[in-house]
Amino acid sequence: MTIRKITKNDKQIYTEMAKDFYSSPAVLENIPEENITSSFELFLAGTPYGDAFIFESEGQTVGYGVLAYTHSQEAGGKVIWLEEIYIKEEYRGRGFGSQFIDFVLTEIPAKRYRLETEPENEKAAALYRRHGFEHFEYINYRLDR
Repeated sequence: MTIRKITKNDKQIYTEMAKDFYSSPAVLENIPEENITSSFELFLAGTPYGDAFIFESEGQTVGYGVLAYTHSQEAGGKVIWLEEIYIKEEYRGRGFGSQFIDFVLTEIPAKRYRLETEPENEKAAALYRRHGFEHFEYINYRLDR
């Protein structure tokens, strides 16, 4: 699998995949398409807050990944959130998600790596555990503006 940063030519395929991701049981709720579009534009502009990657295999786009960057005093430095890992349905179970996690852990240094999943997404949870991620009880709050 080839992993590369997103380019302007990826807008349509990225948008289609992101819309599929956000309409799936992998997330709590759908998001407006303008959020996908504005994120795409930020990634192209080179935001310091994250990156998006396209996954390709044998000339086909098989998925994408989105990372978000932050700093944690608790962790003592940079934290990478594996914000989204999406593999097209017909390519699932072939190790592409695992390859992306390996890529992030080896190529993008940080003090801590974080991700989250819905409790029902057992396959994703098993994948994360295989890569050394630990589950911890955590109460999460949010305020959208």
